[in-house]
Amino acid sequence: MSRSNRRRNRRGYLLAAAIAAAACALLFLMHRPPICTCGRIELWHGALDSGNSQHIADWYSLSHIIHGFLFYGAAFLLLRRHPVGVRLAAAVAVEAAWELLENSPLIIDRYRTATIALGYSGDTILNSMSDIGMMTVGFLFAARAPTWLTVGTAIFLELLALAVIRDNLTLNILMLTWPVDAVRDWQAAL
Repeated sequence: MSRSNRRRNRRGYLLAAAIAAAACALLFLMHRPPICTCGRIELWHGALDSGNSQHIADWYSLSHIIHGFLFYGAAFLLLRRHPVGVRLAAAVAVEAAWELLENSPLIIDRYRTATIALGYSGDTILNSMSDIGMMTVGFLFAARAPTWLTVGTAIFLELLALAVIRDNLTLNILMLTWPVDAVRDWQAAL
């Protein structure tokens, strides 16, 4: 890698961190709670209850890792001539935009009406920052792993979440964009 590409790569990583920090500040301005209103911080919250999206990681963190895989693939196709740091900055920008949108009244209400997340109140800032971090882990994994391993890992994570919580990234997208009553009923039976 040339000296200018190393410099651009480093700037990309710094820009990714700055974008994440800006998203954090915007979530504060949106009056999102910094941590769970229960007063605890859990590394892993495995129960399907009001603690989802309130702590560092939960079953939905798997979806954010897969976001990283997908964003790496898109950045590889669209930004092939740019170093990984620049591509990561673009991926963090997309993930941060989703976190801001996901915590808007529009999407919170959509989750409540179209999915099984009836009591969903949005993410804490801690969880949103963790989601951006999980996407980053997925992105960097995909940048270094062979394609077959990344695809296999994505399939494994989707099937694991499906088996344990009857939800995953695929179903989440389906239910947000085109709710299917039979899917909602099957998920609610858990």
